[in-house]
Amino acid sequence: MKRTTGQDRSITSKWRAATHAVRAGTWRSEQGETSEAIFVNSGYTYDNAAEAAARFAGTAPGMTYSRTQNPSVQMLEERIAMMEGAEACRAQASGMAAMTAALLCQLSVGDHLVAARAMFGPCRWVIDNLLPRFGIIATFVDGRDNTAWEAAIRKETKVFFFETPANPTLDVIDIAFVAALGKAHGITTVVDNAFSTSALQRPLELGADVVAYSATKLMDGQGRVLAGAVCGSKDWIDGKLLPFQRNTGPTLAPFNAWIVLKGLETLELRAFKQSENAVKVGKFVEERVPRILHPGLPSHPQHDLAMKQMAAGGAIFSMLLDGGREQAWAVLDALELIDISNNIGDTRSLICHPASTTHSSIGEEARQSMGVVEGMLRMNVGLEDPDDLIEDLDQAFRKAGL
Repeated sequence: MKRTTGQDRSITSKWRAATHAVRAGTWRSEQGETSEAIFVNSGYTYDNAAEAAARFAGTAPGMTYSRTQNPSVQMLEERIAMMEGAEACRAQASGMAAMTAALLCQLSVGDHLVAARAMFGPCRWVIDNLLPRFGIIATFVDGRDNTAWEAAIRKETKVFFFETPANPTLDVIDIAFVAALGKAHGITTVVDNAFSTSALQRPLELGADVVAYSATKLMDGQGRVLAGAVCGSKDWIDGKLLPFQRNTGPTLAPFNAWIVLKGLETLELRAFKQSENAVKVGKFVEERVPRILHPGLPSHPQHDLAMKQMAAGGAIFSMLLDGGREQAWAVLDALELIDISNNIGDTRSLICHPASTTHSSIGEEARQSMGVVEGMLRMNVGLEDPDDLIEDLDQAFRKAGL
C-alpha cells in the first residue's frame, strides 16, 4: 500500500469490510511507518500568507488547527466512515459529545424532536434538561411501536432520535421503517448504534441519515479511552456538524484516535465472538431468572426484526429479577470473576445495576417509563471462556436465592 492509498476512495471503496477495518484511512508520513502515526500538535505552519489564507478559506488542502483537523484524528474519521458506508465522519471527544453534537448542530428554538423513550441515561438527560433550555421540545414514544412515530410528528418536527438495541432494555427499533417515515416528512433520522457498531448493524444502509457512536465501547473495546463519532452525508457533516464542532470544540485527542484505530482492526472479530459468547451465557441465564432480554435469543420479543437488521445479537443482555434492587445487588456482590462496571463493549465481562448507575440521573418516573426497573442487571459479555462466566453467575445466583 502506498503512502496515500488508504485515503483514496477510488481504491478503498473497492475493499471489503475486514480490509477497511485494518487499512482504510491510513496516511503515511515520509518515514513510511506501518502503524499509523500519532501527531501530537495543536497548530500548523504555512510557507506564506497566501497559503494560510487559502487553507482557512478551504480553497487549498492542508490543516489549520487541531480543534478542526489533525492527521491522526482524520485517519480515524476516514476509517470509521468507510466501515460505516458513510460519505463523511467527524470524531468527537466522547460518546456523549457525539450524541449532543448530532442533535444541537441541527436543532434550534421552536424545533421538535421525537425520541424513543428507551435510551442511555445521559442521552435522556440531554433531551429532558438541556434541549429545553434552547427552546427545543421533545416527545418520547415507545420506539418499538411504528405507529407511535407517525402519531408524534408535528409541523415543527426536525429529528427522529433513537438507539437500537436500546440501553439497557434492548428494545429493537425498525430502522428502515422509521427512516423512511422521516424522509417522507423531511425529518432527519439519527441512530445511536453504539451497541452494535458497523460490524453488526449499518443504519445508513437501512435509510438512516446520521449515525452517532460512543467509540469508547466496542470500537476501542478494551476500556482504554473515551471517544465518539458522527457519520453522515458530506453535505450534512460539513454543513451542520462541522460549524458546530469547530466553534464549540468537542475535539478528540490524537492519542485517543490512535487507540481507537488499533481497536477497529479487531472490531469484527470481537463483535461476533462476544455475540456468540453472549448467546451461550444468555441461554444459561434464561433458565435461572424470570426474564432475559437479548436480541440474539428467540425469547426476545423482537428477535425476528433484530436478526433482519443485525448480523448478530451483540455482546449485551439485561436480566430482570423479581427481588428488586436487594436481589440484584446480592448477585453483584457475590460475583468473583465478572467485574461490576458501567462500561460496555469491553473484552472483559462487565455487569451493572442501571437504576443506581447509568440511569440514576434521570429520576425514578423516567426510569419506570423506559422499563429500567430496580431488579434489572445489564451484562456485557466479554472474551473469557463462557463456561467460566456461567460458573461465576451460577454461584452468584445461588447466593442471591436464584
